[in-house]
Amino acid sequence: MSKLSRRKFVKRTLLATIGLVFLDGFWFEKYVIDWNYFDISKPKNNKIKIIQISDLHFETLRYFHKSIAKKINDLKPDLIFITGDSVNNTDKIDALDTFLQLIDNTIPKYAITGNWEYWGEVDLVKLETMFSKNNCELLINESRSITIKNRTVSIIGIDDFVGGYPDFQKAVTNLKNTETNIVLTHCPQHRDTIAVEKADLPIDLVLSGHTHGGQISFLGFAPITPQGSGRYLKGWYTENEPIMYVSKGIGTSAIPIRFGARAEMVEIDI
Repeated sequence: MSKLSRRKFVKRTLLATIGLVFLDGFWFEKYVIDWNYFDISKPKNNKIKIIQISDLHFETLRYFHKSIAKKINDLKPDLIFITGDSVNNTDKIDALDTFLQLIDNTIPKYAITGNWEYWGEVDLVKLETMFSKNNCELLINESRSITIKNRTVSIIGIDDFVGGYPDFQKAVTNLKNTETNIVLTHCPQHRDTIAVEKADLPIDLVLSGHTHGGQISFLGFAPITPQGSGRYLKGWYTENEPIMYVSKGIGTSAIPIRFGARAEMVEIDI
């Protein structure tokens, strides 16, 4: 191989590598959704299927959003949880509505705020109204109990840890004594506070998002994570109670790229 051809080879290899990284970061990891399924159920005969949607940062309805809605409808979950950062500003609420309308309206849904609902000064009244028409309750330091498959489940929704005014004690005021308690809180670092504040209250699962899995990570290491992430990045944290799952979410913020942190949807049987 001549000296000139080696230069061409190196140049072409470099350009191909850059092209693949560009394709992966700007398209594949953003739009080819990773569906992750887990079974943490105790009863085996009346499992409750939940779907977690996190960090949509919704801008406009795209093909992959339609695919998500179709798969949700095919799975027929018992509950859907939307764990914050749904929109970055009020102008995108109507666009989010077009997505939620694609999902079976009979499925009960519960949503919480994220930091961007506050940082973007989103009209929470308008957001709550839009959620409501899609059979979704926005919980801000509130709890709800629902009976499904002869099981009563309590959903505890906490205001955002960074941008809002989280109040766990307020959220569990008048909480019914149920066999399954699920906490929704956008920032995973809040788990450390909840672990103390919950006292003797049994919590079966905490669902969080916020981190985007680092959004850009290398071999599992994320050089930058947002305030409110704490020591958490993605996936399961079961070393102590309450156990928590941190979703990498769907959308992006700051820069429109994902690398080493593929967008995900989460399906859990509990």
